[in-house]
Amino acid sequence: MSKRDYYEVLGISKGASADEIKKAYRKKAKELHPDRNADNPDAEAQFKEANEAYDVLKDPEKKAAYDRFGHAAFEGGMGAGARPGGGYGQQGDFASAFSDVFDDLFGDFMGQRGGGRSRATRGSDLRYNLRVTLEEAYEGLQKTITVPTSVMCETCDGSGAESGAEPTTCPTCSGMGKVRAQQGFFTVERTCPTCQGMGQMIKNPCKVCHGQGRVEKDRALSVNIPAGVETGTRIRLAGEGEAGMRGGPSGDLYIFIQVAEHALFEREGVNLHCRVPVSMTSAALGGDIEVPTIDGGRSRVKIPAGSQSGRQMRLRGKGMPALRGHGHGDMYIELAVETPVNLTGKQKELLKEFEKLSEENNPESHSFFNKVKSFWDGMKG
Repeated sequence: MSKRDYYEVLGISKGASADEIKKAYRKKAKELHPDRNADNPDAEAQFKEANEAYDVLKDPEKKAAYDRFGHAAFEGGMGAGARPGGGYGQQGDFASAFSDVFDDLFGDFMGQRGGGRSRATRGSDLRYNLRVTLEEAYEGLQKTITVPTSVMCETCDGSGAESGAEPTTCPTCSGMGKVRAQQGFFTVERTCPTCQGMGQMIKNPCKVCHGQGRVEKDRALSVNIPAGVETGTRIRLAGEGEAGMRGGPSGDLYIFIQVAEHALFEREGVNLHCRVPVSMTSAALGGDIEVPTIDGGRSRVKIPAGSQSGRQMRLRGKGMPALRGHGHGDMYIELAVETPVNLTGKQKELLKEFEKLSEENNPESHSFFNKVKSFWDGMKG
C-alpha cells in the first residue's frame, strides 16, 4: 500500500508555514493518540503516520527534499523513524515516536526543546526588594537603583566566541542538545554532556566571558515609583533582567515594594489612621486641635465636648492616592484621652473636689455600677 502524502496526513497545504505545520500536527496527535482511542484499532497506525509526516515537514532540509522528490527521498530507511525496508518497529520506534510527540506537545511548556534550536537561551528574571517611606509612597518618585546582574559581553557581542570564530555543531548530539538511550519500550532522554544542551560548541571561546556570551556587572537603573504603591506592589521592567546565554534575550527585572512603618500614621489600603492624645480637660470641655497630614500640611479638628477615648473623626481626601484610579482615601483621627500623671498636692485636692461635684457627669460609670449592684443583689437572692 502506497504512503499517503505527508501534507494530506496533517491536513495542510504544501505552502503551509512552520507554525501552521506545528499547529496541525499537535491537533492530529491529540486526536489520534492511542490512549484516547482505545476503541479504534487504526488509531496507532494513524498516530505513527502523523508523527512520521511531522518529523519530515518540521525539518527544513527534510521538507525541501520531500517537496522535490516525495517519499522517494527517504526510501531505504532514511525517513523519520523508518526502519530499513520502510515502516516502524514494534517497540523501539513507537517509543521514539511517542517521545517526539511528548517533546512537541509539552516541550515548550517544560522548557526542554532541542538544544540545537534553542542554543541562545533566555536570561533569568531578577528580583529587587525596594524599601520606600510612606511619604515617598504618597508622592511617588524617580529612584536610581544598582542591580548586580549579567550583561551581554561587548567583546564578542554575546556570541561567546572569539572575533571571527563560529560555533560548530556538537558531534555527540548532532546539534539537538540532548541524547537518547533505548531501555526496552521506553526512550530515556537527557541533556547532552558534551555541549550541556546548547547543541553547539565553541572551539575558540571569548577570553572575556569564557564562552558564556555575558559577564557579571552592576547596573544603575532609574525606576519610576508611582504614587499610591503599597507593600507587595510589583513593578516589572521588561528586558532588564539577566542577559541571555550566547546572544539570547534578557530576562525581566521585578521590583517588589516594601513601605516602611511610619511614626505617626498607620495605613489601611488608601486610608490613614492617626492616634491623637488629648488631655482630660480638652476631651471634657471640647476645643480645637491641629493634626498633621501625610502631605506635610496641617488640619484643624474640632473636638466635641465630652469626647471619649476611641472616638474617630474623618478628614475626607487626606489619605493615600489610589494606585490604579483617581482620588485619595480618607484620614481617620482617633482620640486617646490621656490621664494626667505625677500630680502635685494641689492638683490632687482639686481633682478630689471635682470628683465630689461630678457624680452625675459620668453617665457610663453610673450605669455600669448600677448594673454591678443589681448583679450582686441577684446573687445574694
